[in-house]
Amino acid sequence: MTLYANTPKTLTISDIAAMKQAGEKISCLTAYDASFSALLDQAGIDVILVGDSLGMVIQGHHTTLPVTVDDMVYHSRSVAAARKRAFLITDLPFASYATPEQALANAARLMQGGAAQMVKLEGVKIDVIGFLVEQGIPVCGHLGLLPQSVNRIGGYKVQGRDALQAQNMIEDALKIQQAGAGLLILECVPAPLAAEITGRLDIPVIGIGAGINCDGQVLVLYDMLDISVGNRPRFSKNFMAGAVGIADAVHRYHQQVKSAQFPGPEHSY
Repeated sequence: MTLYANTPKTLTISDIAAMKQAGEKISCLTAYDASFSALLDQAGIDVILVGDSLGMVIQGHHTTLPVTVDDMVYHSRSVAAARKRAFLITDLPFASYATPEQALANAARLMQGGAAQMVKLEGVKIDVIGFLVEQGIPVCGHLGLLPQSVNRIGGYKVQGRDALQAQNMIEDALKIQQAGAGLLILECVPAPLAAEITGRLDIPVIGIGAGINCDGQVLVLYDMLDISVGNRPRFSKNFMAGAVGIADAVHRYHQQVKSAQFPGPEHSY
């Protein structure tokens, strides 16, 4: 059974949590403008992420680092204007949440000016997460490959391959949940580790390059439509292949996530 498939109301974090409890897979895609937002919403996508990936796929940068809070507010507002049902998460960009106070000011902008329902931040920022949650701001955590830390980690690499890294990631995930985060994204994490973290957490876990056993899946929209600049990541899939159009490709992605057909072993580590 698919929860809230035909609901006229906008989904909340409680609805997304209920999907985990019911064992229903959660479909998520990025979007950056009103047209794609409406298309994803009509296809039944559960969660739209306004990602700082827009720095690469929209602005043409090599990393997400140049993206500003102003950029995120603008694109989040554009996406929010066209979606009716999907739950909306917006990224806090690089260097916008160094302190709890800075994070609050910028998260408030994303929610007030960008109409986000939840903000996402990378890494184990327990003090920041706790502070935001205390102020009534829903938070999505992000572990594994952290694009905003690409210079520190030395490139885009799978994280958690060795036993120590894996144990640390499990502990970090539990800390993020305990701090009050309502959702967690795992990026480029070995599938067995992602499965263990998903099983250990009460909050929903959405994977990108993290195997089939996460509670849901997210991809960068332009990657799955095969129109991104550069090579498509291994964990993505060209859903335009065999599709009659963009709407059909998005619908196929949604259905394959819901039925646990995507990702396959070839999209996992």
